[in-house]
Amino acid sequence: MGERRAWADKKAEIMSRPGGGAAYEAARIRFELGEAVRLRREQLGLPQAELAERTGLKQPAVARFEAGGTMPTIPMLERLAEALEMRLSVQFQPLREAS
Repeated sequence: MGERRAWADKKAEIMSRPGGGAAYEAARIRFELGEAVRLRREQLGLPQAELAERTGLKQPAVARFEAGGTMPTIPMLERLAEALEMRLSVQFQPLREAS
């Protein structure tokens, strides 16, 4: 598998496309969720295969998720949180007002 790409590189690629703003926001969410899962998994010393087993996923699905390649459902996030010994918290936050 190739090296992880920096978010700045991924952002530049997305923003260069028509309709890039909406696509950027969706990609940002996927990237941040995947990164959070990867960091916690590594903190616990779990290989991807072990996380996959704990969640009922296959290892390639975990790898795609960690790379920001898939948008998870709430039930999937709940399974990941439990497997990572965490509690899932979903929030709505106000958008920053333009100044």
